Amino acid sequence: MPTPLTDAQITEALTQLPYWSHQNNRLTRDYKFADFNEALGFIVRVGLLAEQHNHHPEIFNVYSTVNISLNTHDADGKVTHKDIDLANAIQKLG
Repeated sequence: MPTPLTDAQITEALTQLPYWSHQNNRLTRDYKFADFNEALGFIVRVGLLAEQHNHHPEIFNVYSTVNISLNTHDADGKVTHKDIDLANAIQKLG
């Protein structure tokens, strides 16, 4: 079972993840795009990354806005290094 990170560890990791926040035992970020097509393309790229990382985010989309939330179900829904790693990979997409 992955080990949950402490609040201090999460706060430190977030210094390298602009626009991400830690709320309700999740890392979360909203992305805004020009239109639905751009948002959908981003969602597909995130899905491919998630498969590579064998770690799957919650993704919520309304038109041109995409919200991504990350936590680790195997760690009782807490934030772990798996979430930080995937957030860093998503960050590189845009």
